[in-house]
Amino acid sequence: QDGKVKKPKKSKSKSQGKEHVHRPPIDSKTSTPAGGWPPLPSQLPLPLVQPPAAPPSAAVTNPEIHAIQSILKESEQVIERMKKIEANMTEEVKQRAKELHDKEFKLPYQKPLPCVAEKDACLQCYKEHMKDPLKCARVARNFADCARQARQQ
Repeated sequence: QDGKVKKPKKSKSKSQGKEHVHRPPIDSKTSTPAGGWPPLPSQLPLPLVQPPAAPPSAAVTNPEIHAIQSILKESEQVIERMKKIEANMTEEVKQRAKELHDKEFKLPYQKPLPCVAEKDACLQCYKEHMKDPLKCARVARNFADCARQARQQ
């Protein structure tokens, strides 16, 4: 058309387009193949897992188990006894602490005031006879006698 002739493109075959890379064979004696490739899964080292120990014979195990179980039961019984003892001791300590507290903070015995009745009678008499206190002489003498006797006791 424009004087140019198109040349048909040559198609390359698949075998011509790829270059073949030569790799050296894997040496089975070494852990890694030549060329530094990582090891294949078949060449990975196996983890060191010890097989479970064979169970001891039943004749040896049963007496040992029974001995351990009996010691365990005895230990549990001792623990229960110790818990009971602890609870009793705690209760005793609480009771003694309460007794000491009550004894320490208890108000001392206070004697009743002597001659309260005589005192009240005297005060009442003086209130009633403010203008003539001589009328209360007998009540006042009774109060004074009572007070004197209380001092002597």
